[in-house]
Amino acid sequence: MDKIIVIVGPTAVGKTALSLKLAKKLNGEIISGDSMQVFKGLDIGTAKVSKEEQNQVPHFLIDTKEIDEEITVIQWVAAARLKIDEIVKRGHIPIIVGGTGFYIGALLGDVVLAKNNAAKDPKIRAKWQEYANLNGEEALHQQLAQIDLEAAKVIPKGNVRRVIRALEVFELTKQPFSKQTMPEAKRYYDAQIVGLRTERQRLYQRINARVDEMIELGLEKEAFQLYQATNLKLQSGQGIGYKEWLDYFEQRNDKLAMIELIKRNSRRFAKRQLTWFRHQLKGIIWYDLVTNENSIDEIIRDIENKKC
Repeated sequence: MDKIIVIVGPTAVGKTALSLKLAKKLNGEIISGDSMQVFKGLDIGTAKVSKEEQNQVPHFLIDTKEIDEEITVIQWVAAARLKIDEIVKRGHIPIIVGGTGFYIGALLGDVVLAKNNAAKDPKIRAKWQEYANLNGEEALHQQLAQIDLEAAKVIPKGNVRRVIRALEVFELTKQPFSKQTMPEAKRYYDAQIVGLRTERQRLYQRINARVDEMIELGLEKEAFQLYQATNLKLQSGQGIGYKEWLDYFEQRNDKLAMIELIKRNSRRFAKRQLTWFRHQLKGIIWYDLVTNENSIDEIIRDIENKKC
């Protein structure tokens, strides 16, 4: 199996800084493991690495889609595996960095994607998308949990597209999505997995500060351009930091309340990310760079000594 390094964790814990130093030290190339960073123009809200940082080390799966396009986990995994093959052939180390656990789990083989051949029904998908728009992703996820708790445990609330697909499959087949024919879970790579986290209240403070920084950097302008192009209804507009602007732009919410909503949703998402990683991804070694409990040099030594 090819050797890769994976860096996971919520926002604001130091993944980018660690990935850059690791890549320079270990002759690595970086693959973004963030499902939203594939969209061009969504830079501030996705905390996308800067052009300067991208010039320091090769980066992949960033800016590969227009904002009116969509991407599935199957498409992302195929693209990531192709890049991993290319990096390995160059004699370099692939470093996957991000917080989209479902995508990374599928890439590694820990999350098995159902190989179902159920027909698709656009009317069913449109019905559940409208339900999500009116009631929110949590309510949509609860609908799935009522009919297929096992699928709900694996599919994150924020992956609205996947939740809708599971609901669609159930309506079409009368069988739970989790019971569809699936291969056995099997690790696809020899992966050293580094997890970054910190004490919860400190993490929440950093998330709040990051949102304030994004506002100062021009998140409103970025979100408005996306709103004008897609009305925030397409996949690109469903990310945290973008979808919350809809009610503000349509004068149903004031700006301060909307910013607080972004902060709240970001904190809740970080909590879900950590829970998902702990329960769904095997072999993570956790570190805390925020409090200086651990250091980047320590992580590099552990990787070199295969302790993670």
